[in-house]
Amino acid sequence: MSPASQPSFRLHPGSPDSPVLLHVPHGSRTVPDDVRGGIVLDDSALERELDHITDAHTAELAARAADSAVCAAARPWRFVNSLSRLVVDPERFPDDREEMRAVGMGAVYTHTTHRAPLRAPHIYQVPLLERYFHPYAQAMTEAVDARTAATGRAVVVDVHSYPTAPLPYELHGTGPRPAICLGTDPFHTPPELRALAEEAFAGFGSTGVDSPFAGTYVPLKHYGTDRRVTALMIEIRRDTYMTEPGGPAGPGLDALAGALAELVSRL
Repeated sequence: MSPASQPSFRLHPGSPDSPVLLHVPHGSRTVPDDVRGGIVLDDSALERELDHITDAHTAELAARAADSAVCAAARPWRFVNSLSRLVVDPERFPDDREEMRAVGMGAVYTHTTHRAPLRAPHIYQVPLLERYFHPYAQAMTEAVDARTAATGRAVVVDVHSYPTAPLPYELHGTGPRPAICLGTDPFHTPPELRALAEEAFAGFGSTGVDSPFAGTYVPLKHYGTDRRVTALMIEIRRDTYMTEPGGPAGPGLDALAGALAELVSRL
């Protein structure tokens, strides 16, 4: 756990000429003490939930990819969530558009990956949204605006991972679970962006699209209106680089960082 003063996100600068923003929203296990008080799980159950829900080592993956950029001009920017998605999930819609609300996993989770209660029913969600969700969204919007102003475009690459076996919360867990799942958006993911990712990650055995997870993150200011902002979600099956659930990274992390660095350089 951590004190409430823990920053909720950090923007790591890249090259002024790079349009690429690596977004790492789900890689942290940190839950501030004031938020921990509203979670009904005991400490051991919370640690198990964090094992399942955290996209472990994705911040390190993005950092290694940035460090491996082929030249200084290709170094991407990185926007990294410093807090667990159990605080708020910055990638969810904050309203009824969010389908994951059906399983208690909207912007503020009320249930766990196994559909057990996470928060008491009386917990008021608005303070969490105001303190954590909205400032994060505003900062991410400003980061995208800055890349667009500097380079004429912005490319948001979402860096995620997912478990080898489906968890009970998944709404679409019966579909294919390739080594690399590319999440796309019909407006913000042009075919050439998807093709570059398929080429960069071709060495990992299988690459699929929008299964078991679909879509990608775009700030609401730009969503569905600004074609200068393109986006792609990269979901990496965890057995390709780590021991599940919540275990250490293995040698696959280096290979994945190299593939991500190749994609970034091509962008």
